[in-house]
Amino acid sequence: MSTTAASPTPEPSPLSQAERVVDTFLAPGKTFTDIRRSASWWLPWLLTAIVGWAMVYVVDKKIGIEKVVENQMAMSPKQAAKLDQLPPDQRAAQMETVVKFNRVIAYAFPFISLVIAAVIAGVLLGTFNFGLGAELKFKHCMAVTLYSWLPGVIKALIAILAVSIGGGEGFTFQNPVASNLSGLVDPSSHFLYALATSLDLFALWSLVLAGIGYSCLTKVKRGTCMGVVFSWWAVVVLAGAGIGALFA
Repeated sequence: MSTTAASPTPEPSPLSQAERVVDTFLAPGKTFTDIRRSASWWLPWLLTAIVGWAMVYVVDKKIGIEKVVENQMAMSPKQAAKLDQLPPDQRAAQMETVVKFNRVIAYAFPFISLVIAAVIAGVLLGTFNFGLGAELKFKHCMAVTLYSWLPGVIKALIAILAVSIGGGEGFTFQNPVASNLSGLVDPSSHFLYALATSLDLFALWSLVLAGIGYSCLTKVKRGTCMGVVFSWWAVVVLAGAGIGALFA
């Protein structure tokens, strides 16, 4: 009878930051498991920032932020009507202010997204640690959030391509690519339009990645992790759609 001890399972090889990004699309379990070793998230944020800035630049040059603002206002007839009731000089001045504000927000959004990511990470940290007995740290949740957002890079690249070849007539930053159900809903039906826009291929992809991420970092079942992520998403979508419809 052999008394030889079983060989221990070898630890997975550490991944470089670039390998993590690639594996987020090809083998997400490897990426999120590696976050246990290092919760660094600077590369996915930098990639989304660079591509996001590129999209804003292309849109600004090819379409113009003013046209994008007009497209957005066209979906809110009441606001557009109020603006049209102003004298021409006041309307022009107000439009100039709105356009400048939207341009600043568009270029600053990569930094704003860090605040949004921190809020999401904080909420999920509390949910998993206090609600499900996990032992996550904030840095882990921040890394999962930012890596799970990487499908947005593909979405932004598609938007850049579409705008570059002249397909951005009705472009808005809220809905840059026809990857959701918004085309089936009247934009004036603000609540339904917001829900349809939220049912987006890339958003759902990101949610699935987040669920995989938390299942890799905790002892919580993957189905439960998916349930937590999708439940919070549903709360945010319904609340946002309701508030948007109220003030439209």
